[in-house]
Amino acid sequence: MSLWQRPRPSRGSLIARACMAGVLACLPALTAGRSPGLSRAQIQAIERVIAAEMARQKVPGVTVAVGADSRLVWSKGFGRADLENAAPATTATVYRIGSIAKPITAVAVMQLAERARLDLDAPIQKYVPSFPRKPWPITARELLAHMSGIRHYRTADEMNSTRHYVDLLAPLEVFADEPLLFEPGTHYSYTTYGYCLLGAAVEAASGMRFLEYLRRNIFEPAHMQQIRQDDVFEVVPNRAHGYRRGPNGTIQNCAPADTSNKIPGGGLVSTAEDLVRFVAALQHDALLRRETRAQMFTPQHTRDGKPVPYGLGWALAERGGGNRWVTHAGSQPGVSTYLLAAPEEGASVAVLANLEGVRLHPLSARIPSIVLERAE
Repeated sequence: MSLWQRPRPSRGSLIARACMAGVLACLPALTAGRSPGLSRAQIQAIERVIAAEMARQKVPGVTVAVGADSRLVWSKGFGRADLENAAPATTATVYRIGSIAKPITAVAVMQLAERARLDLDAPIQKYVPSFPRKPWPITARELLAHMSGIRHYRTADEMNSTRHYVDLLAPLEVFADEPLLFEPGTHYSYTTYGYCLLGAAVEAASGMRFLEYLRRNIFEPAHMQQIRQDDVFEVVPNRAHGYRRGPNGTIQNCAPADTSNKIPGGGLVSTAEDLVRFVAALQHDALLRRETRAQMFTPQHTRDGKPVPYGLGWALAERGGGNRWVTHAGSQPGVSTYLLAAPEEGASVAVLANLEGVRLHPLSARIPSIVLERAE
């Protein structure tokens, strides 16, 4: 029977209609935006860009937060956080953030380096002695820059693991005994597993559980109110439901995944506002000294001098005029995420969408340009 058959649609039909309406029309914003620092014209321009991109890519729900002058100035939810229950996406909606966890872990590592608790250039076994030694030493600096030689996911089952872990050491067993892809420092190869190893080093160097360290040293100083572990068993208020694209452009529920295998590299949930607060705290030197932050935002090089598109925990892109974007994307079951900052101007944007495979870079890059167009 067709979902659109009349005259007496079933409850399932009504849900399907709501889904399609939310996706195809991209639903106007359902929550009031916060705008203490943007002009009406700037807000309208941002909303047009978001609505157009949601319509083009058929995204159920998006939340966007914007920073200017190194502070949160605007945020808004668009569309649906949960299609089946017609729940709107709001500024309070909590999404998986995927690999945006990596710059957060990187800040933790650099804090410990500042405090002489962690040596960026010591063999990682100094902090994680259970990790097998390789033909060459691996350092925290190489792990931060994805130049360690540790591999990334090999299969879909690894990426979408459903096994639940209760500590940071057990997940290392998946790759710990395998040979490195290359001698550390000689090549760049993106790896979430490398950040899992860094998380274990943070625990050892700090003497604290990883999430407790983040809470005390990053989340609380940055006034991040909703960020936490992506615990599949926990009841998280305002958690977004995740979706994927099905046959013929349909929207389906995403596959189940338990991200406890990669908390330091992709196992957190957050609001968009909290991510902008994180960047603001970093820009205000509330988390790291200015010179340490500058190290994170500096492109790394292979041993033979070739530049790589990554600093220490952040992806980097030149914008012209000697300035650069500092960014990180995230992608995992049920979400696409993007965090972008223009450090020289103090602008930032966080875009969180509850659909896999959404191209967020064009949208994320356009918004800071609008913010920096200082309206009279």
